[in-house]
Amino acid sequence: MITYEEQRHRALAGEGRWSELLGVYRQARAAAVVRGGEDWAGVETAPLGHLIAYAAPPELAVRLFDPDGGPGTAAGVADHDAGPLWEVLATRHSWLRLAPLLTPAPVRRLVAHTRVLIGEDLSYGAESAPEGVPLLLEPWESAGWGEGARVREYLPSGGSCSALLTLPASREGLGPVTLPAPGARLRGQRATRALAALVGWADWAEVACVRGPAPQAVAQLAPGARVTGGYLSFAAAYPALVHAGVADRSHGSAHGRLALWRALAAMAGADGPDRAEVNALVARMRCFTWCDPADGLRHLHLAVEDPASGLSWAVSGSEEL
Repeated sequence: MITYEEQRHRALAGEGRWSELLGVYRQARAAAVVRGGEDWAGVETAPLGHLIAYAAPPELAVRLFDPDGGPGTAAGVADHDAGPLWEVLATRHSWLRLAPLLTPAPVRRLVAHTRVLIGEDLSYGAESAPEGVPLLLEPWESAGWGEGARVREYLPSGGSCSALLTLPASREGLGPVTLPAPGARLRGQRATRALAALVGWADWAEVACVRGPAPQAVAQLAPGARVTGGYLSFAAAYPALVHAGVADRSHGSAHGRLALWRALAAMAGADGPDRAEVNALVARMRCFTWCDPADGLRHLHLAVEDPASGLSWAVSGSEEL
């Protein structure tokens, strides 16, 4: 049901009165902070923020995140409706348009990595990448995506469409496999913690590390010794892992990419997301996926093996939506 306030906001937007709408947003957000705090305000005022981020000219839309309106008036990185407001903005304008306008560093960083996921090349020196995550998709990052699946597709009046997290997506290319005995779990691995952090929001997902090949890691988490599974390229698994890092509507695909690069760097034994080390790891990595008959609509079953270190990591989980 559309409220009177929503009708008024849409009317103002239809007339191009974006400065007035920004003023309404800032006033409403500051009042909401007083009533319920920052987190509550970020959700309460997000529908209006979504409208501005989606449809306003970029010169005005970026001011959603500008604190020049006073305490409590600026959207933060966690403000979200169908998705974070910064991701809505990033899907609407090129980095060329946004770069001169965006000031807050956390928002700027996430918008930049969103534009990279969409396909822009920001590696030409106009923006720094202090974490070491490249501002250009590696070939193995871009190869496995379906059209338009990298970032949520936002709708003008709110709501979004996004790809469903499924790996494997089907049984095509998979077959019956008898797993070996489970490998002994290794505890305290930095890479295991990083991988767990990637999917840590999902209380249905479990992570295991073993010394041995990927099937021995699978055997730690699979429901039995016989599975329908098979090997695949890391490029084919990459999209599901990025989506696994999108915790909820307050997170965007940039969160998933950044967290996955941290996990890969840890697997490679690098101190940070070193491009050369991660590329070398991906080139030698072996990946195995399998089905579970009890899988819900949302599921992830993947084991990755690094032949150089002799270690394998498995991630597995499923839930109904």
